[in-house]
Amino acid sequence: MPPAAAIALARALLVAEGFLEVARGARSDSVYLRGPGTGGQVRVAGHARTPRRRRQYPEVVASLVITGPLSEAGVRARVAATLRDFRARRGRPGAGAGAPPG
Repeated sequence: MPPAAAIALARALLVAEGFLEVARGARSDSVYLRGPGTGGQVRVAGHARTPRRRRQYPEVVASLVITGPLSEAGVRARVAATLRDFRARRGRPGAGAGAPPG
């Protein structure tokens, strides 16, 4: 599936896991979702964040970047990996509250 459809599927899968959409990029395909019971966020987008953006928005503890076509199985695998990453980083002291990811 094309990147836009893969991003939409990833968003839907995260929502099914209890994440809530909190923002969308005004000029891009970025979607920000807050994890259940936490202030941490997952970012789903078609491009990576710059170091400056990482510093400006430390509440994003995990990103899922989709830059090319993926199968449904590929999207599901990436979402599963992102969820593992999010849960691991959220468990660190300070994660989602000013600590940069990884």
